[in-house]
Amino acid sequence: MESRVEQAVETFKGGYNCAQAVFVTYADLFGMDKEQAFRLSSSFGGGIGGMREVCGTVNGMSMLAGLYNGVTRAYDKDGKKQNYDTVQMLAGEFKQANGSIVCKYLLGLEPGLPEGMKKKPCADYVRQCAELVEKHLLSNE
Repeated sequence: MESRVEQAVETFKGGYNCAQAVFVTYADLFGMDKEQAFRLSSSFGGGIGGMREVCGTVNGMSMLAGLYNGVTRAYDKDGKKQNYDTVQMLAGEFKQANGSIVCKYLLGLEPGLPEGMKKKPCADYVRQCAELVEKHLLSNE
């Protein structure tokens, strides 16, 4: 598969929110049409509805993990664990690189970013999550 990382960044720069940029770029690979993908992910930007909580890029990446290995049966404990493990691994790599998965800290809007961590523009977070999606959810390894 050809990389779509720059497509995700361009989607963000084109006016869509951070969650949409990550999610919509790859949702078609899991059978979701673009309009549904835009609608579904629209509420998760800006740290969930602009509340500056969990970063929208991490939300978009987590929704893709749901399409990748989410459960469809109510009592599928093994499936839930596998999906949660996937989400925690993705979020963990993001947090390790950036010090947090919380929007307000990533943007420096509140104290709490570990000393020495650089604040990045959101387009960089979009790029990073798109790279993680390709590495962990779309690779043939």
